[in-house]
Amino acid sequence: MHPPAADVFTTVNIVAALLTLIPFLFVGFFPQWAARIRRLPIWAQLAGPAALCIPYVLVACGDGIFRWNWCALYLIFPVAIAALLWQAAQIDPGQRGNWRDFLVLAVLGPAVDLRWFEGAWPPHLAIFNKILLLDAGIYALVLIRGLEGTGFDLRLRLSDLGIGLRETALYTPIALVLGLGLGFLHTHRGWPGLGPIAVAWLFTFFFIAVPEELFFRGWLQNLLEKRLGRYGALIVTACLFGLAHFNKRATHFNWRYVLLAALAGIFYGRAWRARRRVGASAVTHATVDTIWSLWLR
Repeated sequence: MHPPAADVFTTVNIVAALLTLIPFLFVGFFPQWAARIRRLPIWAQLAGPAALCIPYVLVACGDGIFRWNWCALYLIFPVAIAALLWQAAQIDPGQRGNWRDFLVLAVLGPAVDLRWFEGAWPPHLAIFNKILLLDAGIYALVLIRGLEGTGFDLRLRLSDLGIGLRETALYTPIALVLGLGLGFLHTHRGWPGLGPIAVAWLFTFFFIAVPEELFFRGWLQNLLEKRLGRYGALIVTACLFGLAHFNKRATHFNWRYVLLAALAGIFYGRAWRARRRVGASAVTHATVDTIWSLWLR
């Protein structure tokens, strides 16, 4: 007996999802073990991220949409950025920020935000692209580059929750006054229940807040601090974070969203730099987004 094609397709998707999530979660929950990759021979370190093409191959073959050009992209791109940041590690051991660091961030950010590569995937699985690019960035910046102070540790502490909720409490009244005044926020009554609230928060935390906070705070703000100082890096990163939302919920430049996101970025940045932990800023980010999506959108 052979399983129905639909079941095989579902199984393939599950396997691909696990292969996509494992690098992200493994480094986040076991950073001390993940760091051991730097003990491998250089060729093995640089060849390792080529395995990130496997989820694409599984999904694309299962759905009958396999294309060699997309396969080559997911094979070569992670290796290329790992090689660039290995060079950066040799040239800039003080980690003041090399042009290679900023080039990688300048490509990764728009690739995710503007959905450059999502055409490779079935529409309902497009999130695979975001997580695979995140995996490539984690491998290159955290493991190969060894960028210090990112704070990418998903083992949350009480201090992460305290700092994250404190910054949420500071930002929320500002967002309410400004957002309601500009007509960007709209109040909705109703209580969806603790279960849906918890599911919404956890999904937002892992798939929206952590990836964005790692990119903007753990990587970008972290690198900019060495050149612009704490306050300069905080403001510049918050502005870039705001601009990354220019095309959200609109077909034109959504300046209201940009403004509120930039202001939120200040409080997310404050949460991260308090203990230099992505977990803290991700708590703020996930809580703000959950409140907005459930009661203010």
